[in-house]
Amino acid sequence: MTNRTPAAAFRPQRASTRVLRATCALGWVAACVAPGMAQEATGMQGLRGSTTTTTTTTDTTTPQAARTEDPALALDANSFRRITNDALDANRINLRQSAIDDRRALKKTNDDGTGIRLGTMILRPEVSQGASVERKSDSSGTRQNTTYWDNGLKGTLTSDWSRHELTVTGDGTWREKIAGDSDNDPSGQVNAELRLDLANDMAARLTAGYAYSRESNTDPNAIRDATVQSGVTQYTTGAVLSRDIGKLRGSVGVELQRWTYGDAQLSDGSTLNNSDRNRNAITLSSRLGYEISPALAPFIEVSAGKTRYDQTSDSSGYQRSGDIYGAKAGIASDFGEKLRGEFALGYKQASFDDARLDSMGAMTLDSTVNWSPRRGTNVALGLGTSIEPSTTAGISGDVAYALTAAITHELRENLVARLSGGTTWRNYQNASQYNSMDYTAGAGLTYHISRSLDLTADLAWERTKSDDGSSDRTLTAGIGLKLKR
Repeated sequence: MTNRTPAAAFRPQRASTRVLRATCALGWVAACVAPGMAQEATGMQGLRGSTTTTTTTTDTTTPQAARTEDPALALDANSFRRITNDALDANRINLRQSAIDDRRALKKTNDDGTGIRLGTMILRPEVSQGASVERKSDSSGTRQNTTYWDNGLKGTLTSDWSRHELTVTGDGTWREKIAGDSDNDPSGQVNAELRLDLANDMAARLTAGYAYSRESNTDPNAIRDATVQSGVTQYTTGAVLSRDIGKLRGSVGVELQRWTYGDAQLSDGSTLNNSDRNRNAITLSSRLGYEISPALAPFIEVSAGKTRYDQTSDSSGYQRSGDIYGAKAGIASDFGEKLRGEFALGYKQASFDDARLDSMGAMTLDSTVNWSPRRGTNVALGLGTSIEPSTTAGISGDVAYALTAAITHELRENLVARLSGGTTWRNYQNASQYNSMDYTAGAGLTYHISRSLDLTADLAWERTKSDDGSSDRTLTAGIGLKLKR
């Protein structure tokens, strides 16, 4: 009988054989890589201007402790791990997730170089000069042609703080008459917003604004036989406190507004005082939303306000002070730069202190949408509802529904085209007052001559049509230069 060695006796030999093979394989890889590593180290030493002569030795002749290595060539464990992972990730479909505290993901925001730095603020000013021609006509056959010299000033002041943010914007235009029938046409506005980042996911937003414009001849409250309409000044200020609790988004705010009206110049040279239209308004509002996804958040909003006129009664003897209430529900969306906005449906009601004036109530539609279907193309859509007071005896006011649209498209890298349009329907609930429709359309081109100089051309058309058959048309064409920083 042949003596057989148990199989278990060979297992240590097989294990040692595997270890020996693995060691040989690693040695073969090291033998292949070592010359390249040594050559690379020699080249890098040469680049640093080293004069040390490198002698090739083996591990058997040079003790480990006697070898000297350049610390700049040594790779730490973390660097080696990152290089290995990056090489392996080249063939992965599901890439590794970065660590929460991975500092490599933090990138410094690049400054675009525009604007003028004023301490911790950045000012971006614009100055424009140009000429425009305006032609007006009405259903009675009256025509007015006026040539203007347009002077514009625009600017944005933005803070550069680690916390909080302040933004101030201003835009003013002085249309000086060169020749024609109409008078000078000034307008301008300044708005400021301060955002305060508070603790516990709370934020406060403080706002203030000023605006001035000449009342349009097509406004329902404009003086028909006036050569120069009343100048309207509006002051606004407000505060909003918001907080996020989980998926809930809540806010509460207050807004104060004041309107003042200047004298209108009549065709016979006299003036008409409009101080009886001066008024103040305060509005309280609250909004509650729920984030069903990062891109969608339905909400509800309620508001209540009071309007108080400086004079108890207007020139016709009516007391137009009163209250206004509103509520709406909608959904806000934010899909990034491609699509964002909100849509809301609600109801608003206004009442007056004078019993002879009927209360007004109407369904409201409010929406803002910013859409970018492709790079270089932006579409802005707006839908709004407002209750406007009246100055006509026995008329409470009207409900105005406004729809606006604006498109900008980059035809070339230095050429941008603009299109705009809109319509406003004014509905009077009193049968003795005619409803009216306003239509607007516009087109323009902006040619970037240089980084700081633009050439602009614009064409605008406006028409107001009333149910009584009367209508007014305005056509404006202009060209100008814009200097910006």
